[in-house]
Amino acid sequence: MTVLIKQARIISLDSPHNGKVRDVLIQQGKITKIAKRITNAKADIWQLENAYLSPAFMDIGTQVGDPGFEHKEDLQSAARAAMAGGYTAIACTPNTQPVIDTKSEVLYIKNQADSPVDFHPIAAVSKGCKGKDITEMYDMQCAGAIAFSDGHNALNDSGLMMRSLLYIKPFDGIIINQPLDPHLAHSGHVHEGATSTSLGMKGIPSLAEELMLQRDLYLLEYTDSRLHVANVSCANSVQLIRQAKKRGLRVTASVNPMNFTFDDTTLINFDTHLKVMPPLRENDDIKALKKGLKDGTIDFICTNHTPEDEEGKKLEFVYAKPGVIGLETTFAVSRSHLTGINIETLIQKLAIEPRRIFGLDIPVIAEGESANCCLFDPDKKWIFDKKDIYSKSKNTPFIGHQLTGKIWATMNKGQIWKAFS
Repeated sequence: MTVLIKQARIISLDSPHNGKVRDVLIQQGKITKIAKRITNAKADIWQLENAYLSPAFMDIGTQVGDPGFEHKEDLQSAARAAMAGGYTAIACTPNTQPVIDTKSEVLYIKNQADSPVDFHPIAAVSKGCKGKDITEMYDMQCAGAIAFSDGHNALNDSGLMMRSLLYIKPFDGIIINQPLDPHLAHSGHVHEGATSTSLGMKGIPSLAEELMLQRDLYLLEYTDSRLHVANVSCANSVQLIRQAKKRGLRVTASVNPMNFTFDDTTLINFDTHLKVMPPLRENDDIKALKKGLKDGTIDFICTNHTPEDEEGKKLEFVYAKPGVIGLETTFAVSRSHLTGINIETLIQKLAIEPRRIFGLDIPVIAEGESANCCLFDPDKKWIFDKKDIYSKSKNTPFIGHQLTGKIWATMNKGQIWKAFS
């Protein structure tokens, strides 16, 4: 494989070519030359208007489905979806069957050497993700787990949460929690507010997230450990995290595009593709999430990729399962709806911060480095179509939407995905 990318603007903070328009020669998966002009008659020449080249993205908290739910997604289909969206690294949630709660399941996820995508396991905090008995987290960390979580099951037991934070402290691990108090959520389907009242559906109050988050932050301060808050959705949650960071707590946070794109008024047509967890909130929450991304309170953007089959979505709203796929669309949706964030900052939120926080190597666009990168046009307007979906599942509300920002190619381990001829 020899590829010559012509006149691409490089976005890579640790590269001497950052911000410059350059030709980039890639041979056998390595960046061998970067210069103002390169000639190579044997190369496959890529020359695209308004081309940008950056490190490829990483997602934290992808629900892959393999093992146990391969009819929704498997490692191969997740890899195709990831490459199509500019991702070459995925941290998988443990909510599989069996659950990723022992060293053997961690190794199963890690040992995907032939894949162009690097799969990193997030191991379970509790056995079976049932919130009762703590797992052997140190063994799983030694086997390759990069963090610990019960995935979409919030860690409700305060004692378990405290012991988990203490357990990981000696080896500087990270607990990930998506806060939601089930007693306050009370089997709700949408955000509690004017819309839930008009629709006649049980609502999930913002307090269900905020109360558990406040508990987690108290426990974090008590244990002096590390916590990542996944899928923040409420304005008050952003403020709580902002205050915690000012106090010096080791807390980080992420948000997914659904929660900064749609508010709960879009549910008026009962579209089950808009049923997600955490639920779509109000416009003031969206403003706070965007501000949090801009000022660094929220560290990065995750996809919250949750594949569901038709049997889980083609139901009445109250019976449909929550979740959407997001690997293929997160870059474009973020580019379309985060108008106050420039492309350099967006790449930080998608590619750099997830790897930095979880202690992984950050790809660099420089001579001698592996080509772990994506090529894109940040300003290209296009219509997202069903044919653009590489996931096994098709549960997304974005089909037919005009988006801004197009991934043209993704490279890793000498393998290429590209969307042009």
